[in-house]
Amino acid sequence: MDKKIIVSACLAGINCNYAGKSNTDPGIVNLVKQGKAIPVCPEQLGGLPTPRIPAEIKDGKVVNKAGEDVTRQFYRGAHEALKIAKMVNSKEAILKSRSPSCGVGKIYDGTFSGTLTDGDGIFAALLKENGIEVRNI
Repeated sequence: MDKKIIVSACLAGINCNYAGKSNTDPGIVNLVKQGKAIPVCPEQLGGLPTPRIPAEIKDGKVVNKAGEDVTRQFYRGAHEALKIAKMVNSKEAILKSRSPSCGVGKIYDGTFSGTLTDGDGIFAALLKENGIEVRNI
């Protein structure tokens, strides 16, 4: 079976980000159209609505701007998305930068001020733990 690339669904033009919009990247859309990539949205897979209150990671927890702890939903969605990655034998993922799910290397710092800090989103970290190469757009 051909190896598929896992991509953040918002990059593939699916209106699933916290604002109910996409972050469309034409190159990612083409990969999906060619059957080379599978779009996933861990936040939706975790049961969060779209649109939803923005969330950031602070002190190991994912908390939305209203102060609600949504850590459980982020982990549930990350694990469901990982099942998809394993099902299609994925060894690579291209994810949305700075996201509390998909960010690689830099994520927002949990203050909702637009400040970045070193770290990975929940899904990105889980993919790395499972030997899947992860990068951001």
